[in-house]
Amino acid sequence: MRLHRLTVTAFGPFAGSETVDFDALAAGGLFLLRGATGAGKTSVLDAVCFALYGETPGARRANRLRSDHADPKRLTSVELELTLGGRRLQVTRLPEQRRPKKVGSGTTVERAQTLLREWVLDTGDGTPGWRGISKSHQEAGEEIHRLIGMNREQFCQVVLLPQGDFARFLKADSEERGKLLRRLFDTERFQHVEAWLAEQRRGQEAAVQAGRRRLRDLASKAEQAAGPGAEPAAGWVPAEDDDGLAAGVLGWAAVLRSGAAEQLTVTEAALAGAGAAQRAAQERREAAEELAGRQRRHREALDRAERLAGFEPAATADRRRLAAAQEAVGVESALRLRESAAEALGRARQLERRHRELLAGSGAGGRDLAGADTAGLAEAELRLRAEVVRLEAARAEERRCAELAHEHGSLAQDRRAAEELAEEAEDWLAEFEGELGRLEQQHAEARSATARVEQLDGQRTELTGRLGAARERDGLRAEIAAAEPRAVALRTAALDAREHSLDLRDRRLSGMAAELAEQLRTGEACRVCGSPEHPAPAEAAPGGRVGAEDEERARRAQADAERVWTEADQALTALRVREATAAGAAGPDTTEALAQALAGLEDQHRGARHAAEALGRVEQEIARLSRDRTHRVDELQEAKERAAVLSDRLLALGTEQQTLTARVAAARGDAPSVADRAAALTRLTEAVAAAANSARARTEAAARLDEAEDELGKAAAAAGFPDPAAALSVLLPREERERLEARLERHRAETAAVRRELGLPELAEAAGRPPVDLPAVAAELGAATDRLGRSHAAHAAARERCGALAAIGRQLTGLAAELAPALDRYGRITRLAALTAGTAADNRLRMRLESYVLAARLEQVAAAASDRLVRMSGGRYTLVHSDDRGSGTKRSGLALRVVDAWTGTERDTATLSGGESFFASLSLALGLADVVTDEAGGMPLDTLFIDEGFGTLDEQALEEVMDVLDGLRERDRAVGIVSHVADLRSRIPAQLLVRKGRHGSTLALAGREDA
Repeated sequence: MRLHRLTVTAFGPFAGSETVDFDALAAGGLFLLRGATGAGKTSVLDAVCFALYGETPGARRANRLRSDHADPKRLTSVELELTLGGRRLQVTRLPEQRRPKKVGSGTTVERAQTLLREWVLDTGDGTPGWRGISKSHQEAGEEIHRLIGMNREQFCQVVLLPQGDFARFLKADSEERGKLLRRLFDTERFQHVEAWLAEQRRGQEAAVQAGRRRLRDLASKAEQAAGPGAEPAAGWVPAEDDDGLAAGVLGWAAVLRSGAAEQLTVTEAALAGAGAAQRAAQERREAAEELAGRQRRHREALDRAERLAGFEPAATADRRRLAAAQEAVGVESALRLRESAAEALGRARQLERRHRELLAGSGAGGRDLAGADTAGLAEAELRLRAEVVRLEAARAEERRCAELAHEHGSLAQDRRAAEELAEEAEDWLAEFEGELGRLEQQHAEARSATARVEQLDGQRTELTGRLGAARERDGLRAEIAAAEPRAVALRTAALDAREHSLDLRDRRLSGMAAELAEQLRTGEACRVCGSPEHPAPAEAAPGGRVGAEDEERARRAQADAERVWTEADQALTALRVREATAAGAAGPDTTEALAQALAGLEDQHRGARHAAEALGRVEQEIARLSRDRTHRVDELQEAKERAAVLSDRLLALGTEQQTLTARVAAARGDAPSVADRAAALTRLTEAVAAAANSARARTEAAARLDEAEDELGKAAAAAGFPDPAAALSVLLPREERERLEARLERHRAETAAVRRELGLPELAEAAGRPPVDLPAVAAELGAATDRLGRSHAAHAAARERCGALAAIGRQLTGLAAELAPALDRYGRITRLAALTAGTAADNRLRMRLESYVLAARLEQVAAAASDRLVRMSGGRYTLVHSDDRGSGTKRSGLALRVVDAWTGTERDTATLSGGESFFASLSLALGLADVVTDEAGGMPLDTLFIDEGFGTLDEQALEEVMDVLDGLRERDRAVGIVSHVADLRSRIPAQLLVRKGRHGSTLALAGREDA
């Protein structure tokens, strides 16, 4: 990295725009930044850091970067030109700041801006110049970080070399020194390893404790299932969570299962005996119930026979009554006919009376006809109907009068519409010329917009393609970001599988002796040594013997894991190739910038297209306007002609309407209208017709009643009764006759059934035997059933106990087999977690994994620093790393010691004097810069800054330090020194002078004559 030019505007103490030409300033390798205290020497370094990272060193906030001396209208900005990775870049940053509003009073917030550009030989038109790369804060920051290879903390520590920090670093304890090293070397991943191991240990511990709790729970279930009389757990299950817990629980569970099996055998024998006794009692009860049932049937038959004998007189009377009623059945139909005729006559009389009352209430004409006889009503009906027919013609004329009135109004309205249409056509024709001129102007503008649309189409097609490629590039980057962790995880899994395979192979080789020892037999010669005696045969390892099948499975698992990893890595490579292709097609612009550009172009295209689309519409409107003019001229002529015709028609309608009105008035008389008079006559006619019909119906009903009386007398004589009254006295309804017949039939059937029941021999035999004692038999059966139930319950409980204990035994066996490898894993992960955390007994230095890595880095820094410290101190001092244990609970591994070659002693760095501390801290800074640079990927740092610290040196020490700094520029490296030391002004010809004034500071290149 080499700086070329820096321009600051309204930044820090600089009120205006100040430029630093680092190419001219660093031509000799060394240059000096000097100026009065508070002039702004450090602000130059702050500007470099802000341009690269958008932030300043330390805790200074970006919104305080603006100069208090600057003009409010001048925006704060920093522009830096530098070379990174062989590319010349220009970074321009503006922080968020307030500025005066362009319109009105007050201020507004100007948002932060970032612009990253690159110098190229061809900008597209064959000339060199700056080409924009990104306007995004995030994209520019990622690109700069990728090229530098260091974050802001590392850059400030390595490039700016703040001496105060390294003096504190030199004399700090291990904890404080570790904080700085942790920021510089990004050892967070080792913290994650420690945390992961601790989490794994906690997880394994929880799994083991859960397994032991499950063992205890299963033991409790076994004790509960075995019952109170089972073998106690004391003596079998250990009280503590030791390794014998599983074996003790398994042994005790076996004892419980054996006792439960014995109890099951006893209950099976008891169940068989109770079942036989219950069956015998059941057979005795069934025989007793059968005998009791026969005795009960015989008693019930006797009771029914006695009851039927008491019903015999009533049955005889019912038979006589039924016979008389059946003889009178022939008179029933004539009687019903007479009753129906009488009811019909009553209804006819009531209907006639109601219709005559309605006729009397219908008006004067109805009252006169209400008392007329049937012939008078019929004659009046005919006369009224003839009058209604005559009024129908008058009603037609009345309707014609209404139609003429409606037609007259409609024609008057049509004439007014024709007159209005003529006026509207005349007004439209008066405005025609002005509208035609406006449309012709729009037509010319639309033709111009059509040409603009064709130009924008080509630009839009190009931007659309680039935007699609940019989105594909962004999507592929997201896929790459998602695929990289999976590839890393698969690589880790492949390495774990390989390690597991090698571990099994080692275990198999180690266990081959035990495998051979299993084949030894007493008295048989050993196949290895030939001896028939085997005093100490080898035993299998605690983890179990590893066979060839286990080794082969592990080898296949390793091959599968490596294959999956290879496929994922190849897919990731393909994604990266596609991303590079898409990035080339998209160009340097971001997706957001392309989308914004395309959106702007779309707006222009949409506006131009909208204007161009008006061309057809305007042409259509011009054609329509011409057609409308012709139509309006025709419409005007037609409207005038129609108005004249309608006036003539209205005059003829008026004459016809007067004639018909006189004729209708004569026809309606006193009624409001002819229709009302016709309706009144129609209602009167209907009332007269209804009264006449009801009178005729009453006469016919009286005749039918006389006929029914004659038929009833004839039917009574034919049935043998002296008169109809005698027949009616014995006549019964059909339902009553059917009930009598059914009752008599039931009496006869029940009598026959009782006689059959009493004739059965088994019932007679049962009646002669003593009564049965059913409660005693039932009590005996109940006792036998209770005994059988208790036997069943005991047998079921014993069988359930055996099944439960067997299931618990299987669970215990599976859990013990599952818990064994978990205990082994728990032991291994616990030892490894304690080792990485520095708490294991065999970690004698109590050094954590991260501290171990940082100690290695500190050892590299000390070695690189000693190379320069030896030269600065005249060969006296060197720095060494110490991993001695700290006092108390402090960890070890990050201590620094200084070796004094003059005395041959090693002492603490805190004992160094002021000048010696400067030697050591500067050496540490330069050594740390080399190590961090190598760690970051070896990016060459062609520009360094050293901030203060030279005031503590004497002349000889200053010479030695300058020799070391001259050695830095031997590798084409520019070194800037920020100092007030007067001797440096004469030693370093290239100087950047920072002058402060009442209105802000300024920058200027100065030589020795300015000193």
